[in-house]
Amino acid sequence: MTFTPVIPIVLLVLAGLALTGLALVGGIRARSAAVRVAWLLRIVMVVLVVIVALRPAIPSNSQGPTASGGLEVYFAVDTTSSMAAEDYEGEQTRLTGVKADITAITEALIGAQFSLVTFDAAAVQRVPLTTDASALESAVSVMTQEVTVYSRGSTIDQPLDLLTSLLEDSAKRNPTNQRVLFYLGDGEQTSGTEPKSFAKLAPLITGGGVLGYGTAEGGRMLEFDGFADEYSTLDYIQDYTQSPPADALSRIDETALGKIAQELGVTYTHRVDATGTPQLVQGIDVGDLEVEPGNPGGPVELYWVFAIPLGLLVLWELVRLSGAILELRPRREHE
Repeated sequence: MTFTPVIPIVLLVLAGLALTGLALVGGIRARSAAVRVAWLLRIVMVVLVVIVALRPAIPSNSQGPTASGGLEVYFAVDTTSSMAAEDYEGEQTRLTGVKADITAITEALIGAQFSLVTFDAAAVQRVPLTTDASALESAVSVMTQEVTVYSRGSTIDQPLDLLTSLLEDSAKRNPTNQRVLFYLGDGEQTSGTEPKSFAKLAPLITGGGVLGYGTAEGGRMLEFDGFADEYSTLDYIQDYTQSPPADALSRIDETALGKIAQELGVTYTHRVDATGTPQLVQGIDVGDLEVEPGNPGGPVELYWVFAIPLGLLVLWELVRLSGAILELRPRREHE
């Protein structure tokens, strides 16, 4: 079972506990069994909302391409709102380019072990080291920008501590393995803090690259509510520092990205389209391989299973409230 929460798990748990606590208090104070049952069902609703927001999924049982080799490949991907800017290959999002490049690099390095780290308000290892390329590609295919309302600005050094821990632990477990790191982002630092140096990672890797996405002119960013369904808004993120407010623009900071590359001891490449991928893996040796082609498949989303009873309970709550309102009207008219 895997989870892709629509908001940070800490906030989700805190909100769930707070709402559950309120419902428990209401149930304890209830004066009739019917009212207690109503509060109990509200607790069930809270639990279902939390589960739906966690977006549970079952990983595919089918095994994708696997092989044995001595190379570990780490991807660190910026998933802040700015990566939704529509200035890649015309009006596509920057994350579109990120997904294409990760897929191409993975296919070029079959036999390596792969790991995916994403970062926005927090850094998370989405895929632990695996030789199953399809597992990585499945995770990349569903990768989205952060939920707009929870955006706290961009911090380009957000994954530094997590990457340090992952690389150091791996070096202790498998000292003979080679490790490479690909950092994919737009270099935009909007949190108001000075980013830390990536230099301490340089001794832990033997190659990789920093890949930059975006343009100097900038691009607009659609808001994201965590679902991207037919009910989601198609409004663009606004810049309220202007009067009147206007569509916010995100611009690539190649100076910041170049500095990260210099600290890591790797090459910086500005990615404007999906061509020229072979140069990104030039000189990277996977090692001796035994490849199993496999049959890749994607994960099975389960949140809809819990959304059905949640919808029924919401409908029940609306009916109950409507009945209560209708009962109040005659009383008011009589008064």
